[in-house]
Amino acid sequence: MALSINTNPGADLGVQQLNRTKRELQKTVLRISTGLKINGPKDDAAIYAIAQALRGQVAGATAVKGALSAGESTVATALAAGQTVSDLLIEMKAKIVQANQSGLDGSARTALNNDLAALSENLSTIVSTASFNGTNLIDSGATDVFVLSAEDGSTITVSAQDLSASGLGVDTLSLLTEADAETALAAIDAALNSATSSLAQLGSSARRLEDQNDFTTQIHDNLRAGIGNLVDADLGEEAANLALNQVKEQLGLNSLAIANAGPRSILSLFP
Repeated sequence: MALSINTNPGADLGVQQLNRTKRELQKTVLRISTGLKINGPKDDAAIYAIAQALRGQVAGATAVKGALSAGESTVATALAAGQTVSDLLIEMKAKIVQANQSGLDGSARTALNNDLAALSENLSTIVSTASFNGTNLIDSGATDVFVLSAEDGSTITVSAQDLSASGLGVDTLSLLTEADAETALAAIDAALNSATSSLAQLGSSARRLEDQNDFTTQIHDNLRAGIGNLVDADLGEEAANLALNQVKEQLGLNSLAIANAGPRSILSLFP
């Protein structure tokens, strides 16, 4: 009776198990290398779809944060310049009060008038250079700024404030006569009140932008944490799986070698 060896069931099972182990090992290596347990729809279609939707929201929140940060910087620049304007107005008032003293001679008035003009010029320079990224909120002719505040396109309106010398009415003040000095005193008081009101409005806008940016940052961080909970791999667990699958792979190779040893020993009987 002739002996025929056509199959090796043990080797076939060993190959199947070894292939499964290799797939698990490749999956574990991918998770460790990317840090993700869900790398695509193949891993888990439902969770991947949810994660992608959340990533879209994160991208939107990131864009909003950028717009709010730019808006904050624009308003902060305007506020810093506005505070300097207010300080200059106070210095101008000091000159004007001095000019309202009776008995001043012409040279004293001229000196005070020159000082006042220099302060007014400084004020104009400060205002004209108070720009951030090309936007000036306090110069003459400035327009309101609409800052993106939410993914749906909502905006926060920051009202422009005219803190220019002409807008405050201090560009043509004169101290050369007593009448001029008296008129200048009323004008400077009005300018100070106007500047204070403008600074208050800018301050309110700055606070609103800051609060919205803080809130958007919280949303952004919560979304990222949510995505992480869905798709991030547990690297400790994956490291354990890596060691386990490496051992299983080695055992599978050993089992396959044993399964193939039987037929080889039979074949060795034939010269």
